[in-house]
Formats: sequence, C-alpha cells, structure tokens
Amino acid sequence: MNSQVPESVEAPDRQPSVLAEISREMVRLYKEQFGRGPTKVRTDFAGPDIVVCTLENSFTPAERKLAQMGEHQRLRDTRLYFQYATADDFRAVIEGALGRKVRAFNSGIDTEADVSIEVFHLVPPGEPAP
Repeated sequence: MNSQVPESVEAPDRQPSVLAEISREMVRLYKEQFGRGPTKVRTDFAGPDIVVCTLENSFTPAERKLAQMGEHQRLRDTRLYFQYATADDFRAVIEGALGRKVRAFNSGIDTEADVSIEVFHLVPPGEPAP
C-alpha cells in the first residue's frame, strides 16, 4: 500500500487550502479562456501524484445552444482546442500551488452534462522532471 503524501501538502491542514486555491485558479482560467467560469468546481488528489479538477456549468450561451442543436462534437472540439492551446497556463496553476512539476495534462468534457475535467499527473518526488 502506498501511503506517500504529496510533498507540497504534507500538513493535513494545508491540503484543503491548496485545493481551494487550485479550484479558484481554474475558475479564473475558464473565465479568461471561455468568457464564463464554472459555477461548481472541486479539486482533489487521486493518489499522491494525480490532481483532478471537476468543473460544472461553464458553457456560454452560444455553447449551450450548440449542445441543444446536437452539435456535441463541434463543442468538444472547440473547447478542447482552447484548453490545449493554453495547456501551459493550466500546468502553471498546479505547479505554482504545489511546487511540483506536471508531467502530463489531460482534459475532457461531457457536453450533455456541461461537466469538464482537468487531470494533472505530477512528477513523483525524487524523479527528474521531463
């Protein structure tokens, strides 16, 4: 069993504030990138080296209309294009908050539910950054 705790959030009382900071920064980034931030966001660790941000209700009125028209693939393509075009900004939020390098970044969206997920895979402590 791996009981390793992410090195930058060793103190249990610090972890909620770091996760809240990441959530706030994700809302800020969404507002900057898409013109509207999510109304619900949650950030959690999924083990010692993975951070998961779930963001809900972030569609603009035009994006909601695309979803209503059944243009889900077009909406996914557009959103993911902008998210990956600004991947360095998303990585910087995590690296700044945790003091650890991100080795991989995955982004996904469910266009029917208006739920997005940002997953950050961290470089394990003691390993060289890519």
